Amino acid sequence: MSKQFASAGDMAEKKISFTEIGKDLWAFTAEGDPNTGVIVGDDSVMIIEAQATPELANKVIEKVRSVTDKPISHLVLTHYHAVRVLGAAAYQAPTVIMSQKARSMVVERGAEDRESEFMRFPRLFMGYDNVNDIPSLTWPTTTFNDRMTVYLGKRRVDLRFLGRAHTAGDIVIHVPDQNVMFTGDIVEYHSACYCGDGHFNDWPATLEAIRTFDVEAIAPGRGDALVGKEMVGKALTNTADFVSSTYRPVARIAQGGGSLKEAWDACRAECDPKFKDYAIYEHCLPFNVARAYDEALGIDTPRIWTAERDAKMWTDLQG
Repeated sequence: MSKQFASAGDMAEKKISFTEIGKDLWAFTAEGDPNTGVIVGDDSVMIIEAQATPELANKVIEKVRSVTDKPISHLVLTHYHAVRVLGAAAYQAPTVIMSQKARSMVVERGAEDRESEFMRFPRLFMGYDNVNDIPSLTWPTTTFNDRMTVYLGKRRVDLRFLGRAHTAGDIVIHVPDQNVMFTGDIVEYHSACYCGDGHFNDWPATLEAIRTFDVEAIAPGRGDALVGKEMVGKALTNTADFVSSTYRPVARIAQGGGSLKEAWDACRAECDPKFKDYAIYEHCLPFNVARAYDEALGIDTPRIWTAERDAKMWTDLQG
């Protein structure tokens, strides 16, 4: 295995797709890179997830302008991770929405996450030689706790917190008139879940809460758009399997007094046969094992990742 983080060598440009998943609802996807959602209302547009940099955000805007000239009025951020939010400036949206919990995580760990993700994902931050050159932290103008409704003219958009999963502050965005949902990284499709700031024991219940909506389509956090109830159902089940398959072997080792390296080996034995061909699998695995190990030992709040902690953890796993 490479002595660098897996994504350090992933510099190939990804093919972009722009898929309509309901009337005037679009999913911007790029082969396992972070996805962005687009909701076109009567008089304006809502963007879901900002991308990692203004340059990447401009690729989204180019696609938006291919289908509408309505102004972008809202930017919704499903959680605080840098690769999702640092492109916010490009949209010039007057209203930026996060859950209150997600905002609190920007306060608590946003600066450290910005530095850490800059080191992990050189391709997403291409053109920036120094972490201080990339945009500063993204702050919402509007927050909510459990639910919020936004009207884009007559089009209703419901924002909901359904439970902890990928982070403690994840939200989903539901458009009732088409019964379509944007889930952020709570749901992935043929892409590994990043669980380094996650809550393994809560995640499956949050997925089941999404399932109760019986939606027609989902724009997941990474991977292809999920169109049709059969594809949605498979993705929900598969995401739950990824999360539980990661946690179970790690918890067994951790609670038995084993080392992080032993937990890594056990996780690979369980997950490699099922998931090793998924996008960013090798990138996510060390962070997933480290977080699962902590959670199994009763650490409820994920420890903050810093560039220094990233490097130490990777050294420990390389042995």
